[in-house]
Amino acid sequence: MHTKSFSRIAVQALIVLAVAGLLALLVTTTAGHLTQRGIRSGFDFLLEPAGFTLGESAIPLDASDSTLLAFAAGLANTLRLALPGAALALGLGVLVGFGRLAEHPLVRGLASAFVNAFRNIPLLLQLLAWYFILTDLLPASNAALRLAPGVFLSKSGLAMPWWGEAGFEIPEPAGFGIDGGARLTPEYLAMLIGLVIYTAAYIAEILRAAVEALPPGQRLAALAMGMTPRQAFRLVLLPQAWRAALPPVTSQLLNLFKNASLAVAIGYPDLVSVAGTSLNQTGRAIECLSIVIAVYLLLSLAGAAVSHQLEKRSLRGGVA
Repeated sequence: MHTKSFSRIAVQALIVLAVAGLLALLVTTTAGHLTQRGIRSGFDFLLEPAGFTLGESAIPLDASDSTLLAFAAGLANTLRLALPGAALALGLGVLVGFGRLAEHPLVRGLASAFVNAFRNIPLLLQLLAWYFILTDLLPASNAALRLAPGVFLSKSGLAMPWWGEAGFEIPEPAGFGIDGGARLTPEYLAMLIGLVIYTAAYIAEILRAAVEALPPGQRLAALAMGMTPRQAFRLVLLPQAWRAALPPVTSQLLNLFKNASLAVAIGYPDLVSVAGTSLNQTGRAIECLSIVIAVYLLLSLAGAAVSHQLEKRSLRGGVA
């Protein structure tokens, strides 16, 4: 048994060394060809001035700031979109999944229509459609729709109460627009709505399938013990179904993070957009692409590690 384990480790080590050797050979060969053609290479451009700014950024960015800071701002914009998007998609997916299992035919029909519609339309088309709705069909900012006290929606985006330099600010119509509070741009809203709805449709179907895959005797036994149908679903069926649904649900949430890279299609300045602009400014295509690949790989590995820990807790009977 010990010999087999040692052999397995040795084979894995050889595979890792072989892959590392191939990568080193690829990098060396590519660098040599670039040098022969007089093309600069390396990551020194990250410390040079970026030469561009972003339309919106969670991190203040000036054209004189380094390209590294520009990449950091792009990553911050990606996380600013993907993290709340994942939370909203999970919540909406659970609600729609419950709707798919509802006894009322109207609720069940609406939930089924939601899943079938948004799951079968390509995400890029949905993003373009939401962007068109927000930028072309909504009124101008001087005639913004009042959704709630201090909340306005227009072609300029969503204005809502937020903390500003003078404290807590409530947006109010003023002149040709809305003053005060915070703004969510149409690009951000289109991406957020598209990602949330698309991912929620898949999560809802996963939860429905997980619940319906449970043996019918589980529900009957709960009802025989005096539970109501709602209690049987919430206390008996849902915890078991959630354990089975957790891996594919977390996979969909990871897909949401990766799908956020489509933001470049509608002009939201995410990490991919920053990489594209830096590539045009510096000509360092390999370096810019490798940064994006490495960041998304690390985000996926981190998400997979969190998912693995949640699965372990769930199997031990903990609260996931």
